[in-house]
Amino acid sequence: MSAVAAKPTAGGAMNPTAMAVGVVLLIIILGACWKVSPTLGLTALIGIIVGGVLIGFGTHFVPVGGAPAAMGQAPGIATGVAMLAAGAGLAGLFGGAWAANQGMVVAVVTGGIGGGLMMAITCMMVNFVYIFGMGIPAASGKVLHDPITGDSQAEYKSQGTEGHGLPFVSFVGGVIGGILAGAGGTLIYLALLDLYKATFPTLMGATPAQILPVAVSVAGMFAVALFLVNAVLTAYNITGTIEGPHDPKFKRWPRAIVASAVASALCGFVAILIVAM
Repeated sequence: MSAVAAKPTAGGAMNPTAMAVGVVLLIIILGACWKVSPTLGLTALIGIIVGGVLIGFGTHFVPVGGAPAAMGQAPGIATGVAMLAAGAGLAGLFGGAWAANQGMVVAVVTGGIGGGLMMAITCMMVNFVYIFGMGIPAASGKVLHDPITGDSQAEYKSQGTEGHGLPFVSFVGGVIGGILAGAGGTLIYLALLDLYKATFPTLMGATPAQILPVAVSVAGMFAVALFLVNAVLTAYNITGTIEGPHDPKFKRWPRAIVASAVASALCGFVAILIVAM
């Protein structure tokens, strides 16, 4: 009996035409922003796009196991991609917003540390529950040996499962994903905050001190919204669970980069229009 070739999993194949259309849309949005606001607006939009790309790319590092992980039948954290990415990113965003007065570099680094710390704590507690609560070791079902430590995985993986717990490479991937997502969210917030601080005084006829709370609030709302947009897009790209950077699904990240860039550009353009029209 001849072997039948396995069909690619849903969303696994790249579509060059769709990616090309996405790049064209991105260029069109950038051109429209340059026409409306060629200095402050365009600078802010570039920061928003870079931040969105960091969120989309970083989410692919985060180990997500969904419902199977709750039963110890798949490695990862027992929740969805969008919820976990948004949680890690928002933790970083709060840290970065706290350090906004220290300059962009310090704030972005602080945001990255906040997101990475949140993921490190989450991954550690997940393994505590798996190992001490459920009595199962951390084992990957995607690789025979951990790419970082070289530890063998097969003999620790239970039959009928895809693995369980959080292997070391998944733990490290989660921290990297949290750092990238936190830094990206902070960059979006700072880009919008700088734009609103420069434009709101003239737009509202008030002093910079008077409009600062409004600028902080509006920039924060748009930053949170962009976080959720990019997290949901990446969840569709991953389609289910992912163990981390060693998972075959990680190779889908180029498509997510294009989608995140276009979505961030469109949402960012809307955020810029409220002060540019």
